[in-house]
Amino acid sequence: MVRAPYFDENGTKKGAWSEEEDQMLIAHVQRHGHANWRQLPKVAGLARCGKSCRLRWLNYLRPNLKRGSYTQNEEQMIMELHKKHGNRWSRIAESLPGRSDNEIKNFWHSHLKKFSRSNESKITQEIERTKSLESSYSMSYTATKASSASISSSHVESNMDLYRIENDVASWETWDGFTNNFWTEPFVYDNTINQDYFPISYCGVELEDPYFI
Repeated sequence: MVRAPYFDENGTKKGAWSEEEDQMLIAHVQRHGHANWRQLPKVAGLARCGKSCRLRWLNYLRPNLKRGSYTQNEEQMIMELHKKHGNRWSRIAESLPGRSDNEIKNFWHSHLKKFSRSNESKITQEIERTKSLESSYSMSYTATKASSASISSSHVESNMDLYRIENDVASWETWDGFTNNFWTEPFVYDNTINQDYFPISYCGVELEDPYFI
């Protein structure tokens, strides 16, 4: 609801602008420009303050003012610029020719703000989901690596055991070959053959073998 016009204690008019005031402001700006907004109301014959004249001109009366629905490209640009500049609406309006900072501010709070929060929430959820997937993948990779190391260690130990067994078998085979080889066996005196087996000569006379008597 537009506030009805009134005068304050300093005699400055407040509230809604009349059509006559709009025409006076347009005629003065088109003829003399707006180099100094503080001095403009006195020169133009308006009982308004300089700030009120500036906002009225920029937001409603300037000829290149663009009004109406925002395009999808403009909405995207406003959201990106707001992330960069925050609530500096005049800075944002510089990148959107024809749009006023006040209109952009109103459009942000009435339409884009809730979508921006929704998108930020979705982005945050996506980031958390990505971190969770990376963490689970890292844990799975660590477990797989530990399992592979355990299998490799057991495989090495099994090979070592097999090597020990083969060495033991080889040593036994070497010992058996050594004991079964006639030419490498040590000499052992065989006392089973008695010296009586051989013939004995007595005084040069060879006696007969007693075993053959």
